[in-house]
Amino acid sequence: MTRKYIPVEEAARKWMKDPAFRAEYDAMEDEFALATALIRARADAEMTQEQVATAMGTTQAVVARLESGRVRPSTRTLERFAKATHTRLRIQFEREIPDLKATRR
Repeated sequence: MTRKYIPVEEAARKWMKDPAFRAEYDAMEDEFALATALIRARADAEMTQEQVATAMGTTQAVVARLESGRVRPSTRTLERFAKATHTRLRIQFEREIPDLKATRR
């Protein structure tokens, strides 16, 4: 049996056309941003997940879960991650941009 593999980019383009999928995807923007920031901090420090875990006093599986975006870590955990990757944790609030479509109704 031969399997046809579809590139993830191609699948994503198709999924993004579905309004329900797009809404759910957009709702996860903050989780994606946090996961991206964690991965970037580790990569910039040129560390493996195992190395970060050792520096944090935890396991590689915990670091993998943090980077997956599926968990909401505490501020203390983020501070430990920052220390392990030789970075500084900065948390900021941004004003939301109003939905122009909603205000026109």
